[in-house]
Amino acid sequence: MPIPSLKPSEGETYDTNQKPPPFGHALKHYFALDDDYVNLNHGSYGSLPLPVIFATTRMGYEIERNPDLFHRLTFKPLLDKSRESVAKFIGAETDEVVLVPNATHALNTVLRNFEWREGDVLIGATTTYGAVANTIRYLADRSEQPRPDAVAVTYNFPLTHAQILDIFRAKLREVKQQRSNTSFTDVPPLSPGHDGANPQGNKIVAVIDSITANPGALMPWQEMVRVCREEGVWTVIDAAHSIGQEPGINLDEAKPDFWLSNCHKWLYAKRGCAVLYVPKRNQYIIKSSIPTSHAYVSPSSPDAKVKGTNFAMQHEWTGTADLAPYLTVPDALAFREWLGGEKAITDYCHKLAMDGQKKLAEVMGTEVMDETGELTLNMPNVALPLPAEKTPGDVYTHEQLKKIDLYLREKLLNEWKTYAAHYFHAGRWWCRCSAQVFNEVSDFEYLGKAFNAVCKEIKETILSEKSA
Repeated sequence: MPIPSLKPSEGETYDTNQKPPPFGHALKHYFALDDDYVNLNHGSYGSLPLPVIFATTRMGYEIERNPDLFHRLTFKPLLDKSRESVAKFIGAETDEVVLVPNATHALNTVLRNFEWREGDVLIGATTTYGAVANTIRYLADRSEQPRPDAVAVTYNFPLTHAQILDIFRAKLREVKQQRSNTSFTDVPPLSPGHDGANPQGNKIVAVIDSITANPGALMPWQEMVRVCREEGVWTVIDAAHSIGQEPGINLDEAKPDFWLSNCHKWLYAKRGCAVLYVPKRNQYIIKSSIPTSHAYVSPSSPDAKVKGTNFAMQHEWTGTADLAPYLTVPDALAFREWLGGEKAITDYCHKLAMDGQKKLAEVMGTEVMDETGELTLNMPNVALPLPAEKTPGDVYTHEQLKKIDLYLREKLLNEWKTYAAHYFHAGRWWCRCSAQVFNEVSDFEYLGKAFNAVCKEIKETILSEKSA
C-alpha cells in the first residue's frame, strides 16, 4: 500500500526562526480544540498541540511501513532519546527514568513491588487521587498475607504549607505511637539506621501528592520528603500534575525514594505517557515491571549479580502496545521551547491562574481557596455558588452529591461548551480550573456565567428534592 505524503497543514508546524503568536487565544491555532470549546480543564487529560499530533501521525506511518524494523531496531534509540530528554528535564540520570502509560500505572509498579510484611503501614491522604487511594485500599484488603495497614492523613483545605507539614508530621508520629510494639527498622537508604544488606523489621511507606488533584493544591512535597527521611519513612511522590507545571524540578536534589508524573498532561506529550523515576539506590525494590517483561531477571539467577533488577531494560518492552506516545517527548519539548521556554510558559500560566480565579470568584459571587498563591501553580480553586454545609449531610444527601456532579458535567459540556473540574470538599462545592497558554481571563468569565446558570438550575431542581 502506498504511504501518503504527509505535509503539515497550517498550525501543524512552526518556523523556529519566527516568533510564536502571543500567549492567549492566538495560540489556539496550534491546538486541536473546537473553536467553540472553552477548555479550562487541561489538567485532566492534557491538550495536545497540533505539531505533536502531526509528529505522532508521521511516526505511526513510519511504524507500519516495516513493523519488524521499527520494533526490533529503530525503536530503542528513539526511546533512549525520550528518556534522556525527560531525565534532563527533572534532574535525574537517564538510567533512573523509564516511561509507562500513566501515573497510576507507575504508582502501581512501585507499590506492588514492595515486599510487604504484616505490620507494615501504607499512608495516603483524604485528598489522594481516587485510583491511587483504591490501590492503597486494595493492598490492605487482599486476602493473602502479608499485607500493609492503610492509613490516611486528613487534609481540609484551605491550608498553609506550614499547617500541611504539621499535620503530616503529626500523623507519622501518631502511626508510630499507636504501634509502639512494632519495630520500624526497614528504612530508606538515605535514612539513619538503614541496613542495605539485610533490612529487618517493618516499614512505613507514604504516598505524597506533589500537587493534589482536587483541590489542585501545590503541596510542600520536598519538605515532606525531608520529614520522611528523618522519620525513616519511604516516600512515593505522586507528581501526576507536576512535569510541565511545576518549575525547577530537580530530583537529584529533592531525593524522593520514588517519583512519577504524567508527560501527557502539562508537558504536551501524547497520551498515554508518564515517567517513573527510581534512583539507583532503590532499584533493587523494583524487581518486575508491570506486566513482567522479557527482560525480567530473577534474583536467584547469575545475571542478577551483574544486571541487578534490570530496571530500565525491563520497561523497554512489556508487551505489544502503541509506543508512539513515548517518542513524542522530544517533539513536545521542542514546541515548548519555541513558545518561549519553561519560564515563559509557567509565568504566563501562573499569572493567568491568579488573575482568572479572581475574575471567576467575582462573577460567581464566591471566593477563591488560595489568595496568596502558596497553593497555586496553574490550577486555581474557586467555590461554586451552591450552599455550604457545616456538618456532613445537613445540606446534601449522598445521592444528591452524585446527581449534582453528573448534572454539572452534562450541562457544562453539552450546553455551555466549557469545562473545569468540580468537586465536593470540606462541606462545599468547588471548581478546579487549569490555566494554559491558549487561555485568557475572558475564559474564566465565561465559565463563571456557565456555573451561575447551571448552579441556579441545581438549586431549583436537585436541591429542592430534599425539602419536598
